[in-house]
Amino acid sequence: MKTDLLDTTFIIPIRLDSIIRLENLLLTVESLFQAFETNILLLEASSYNNNLITHLLKDEIQYYFIEDKDPIFFRTKYLNMMTEKVRTPFLAIWDADIIINKDQTIDAVNQLRVGKSDIAFPYDGKFYDVSEIIREHYINHRDIDFFRRNESKMNLIYGDQMVGGAIIVNKEKYIYAGMENLNFYGWGPEDSERYQRWLVFEYNIYRSKGPLYHLTHPRDINGKSRSESHFERLTFTTTSVANSTKEELLNMRKISSK
Repeated sequence: MKTDLLDTTFIIPIRLDSIIRLENLLLTVESLFQAFETNILLLEASSYNNNLITHLLKDEIQYYFIEDKDPIFFRTKYLNMMTEKVRTPFLAIWDADIIINKDQTIDAVNQLRVGKSDIAFPYDGKFYDVSEIIREHYINHRDIDFFRRNESKMNLIYGDQMVGGAIIVNKEKYIYAGMENLNFYGWGPEDSERYQRWLVFEYNIYRSKGPLYHLTHPRDINGKSRSESHFERLTFTTTSVANSTKEELLNMRKISSK
């Protein structure tokens, strides 16, 4: 029986850079819809629309396509655009390659529902990268328990205190804190900057017990740092946010919106 998460909208921005990425997206959407009665909003930004997503997912999702010939995928901009379309009180920022135990997601949403938390991570910080072999087994068997039994064969690519990949938020609180920082253009530490901002706003942040599984995929320019200097600038931005006050961040947001 599916669990009612109709008060939550999962937003997934994507650029289909490989068949593997498409497969991962289908597995991610399938895992959500098999577990929940919910809403999924997917925005694809690419140089042209090949109609693969609409053909494969049909009416299961809200789908938007934006023609974007820029080789850099401006993910933060698209997340903000998607947030404006959400009509539910809770918003789940979800990567296109994520498998999580459904009980962890339910636990995280319940924390928001009762007002105990403003932000809820449906995992404990452990972000396991599923290898190609284990990913293939999941495609054939859809067995998340196989992931658990083989965690020793996976890499914690971002350590055990990851703050991205899957996040569920109180939409009003998320908007009030500035949503996504548009200074993060392309791949970078935007997850860390966002988390530091929430700490400055003194939001109540919750973590569910259990890991997140990330289905591996090839990485192009949008899956790694473009240069050392680019990464250093973004790291400086994150540090500056962490050392700011709430009032300073609100003032910066007002200036940037003019």
